[in-house]
Amino acid sequence: MLELYQKESCPYSRKVRARLSELGLSWVAHSTEEGSRSSEVLEKLSGSHQVPFLVDAERGVMMAESDAIVEYLNEHYASGRS
Repeated sequence: MLELYQKESCPYSRKVRARLSELGLSWVAHSTEEGSRSSEVLEKLSGSHQVPFLVDAERGVMMAESDAIVEYLNEHYASGRS
């Protein structure tokens, strides 16, 4: 399962959400607004509050940085690749 820790107003999060949607992937969004439970989980996973942050549990991958996430999605999920 793909999980995206993100903020609705963040343009970098928006970029990743758009690519996930374009690829037709199933994913779960976790809003990390200050003081939220998801914000606490994000800090435990990544050591920071930086968004977007992708967790691909199936592949055991956790990563930040929108460009890197989009590249990862393209490499592993675009064009019928798995």
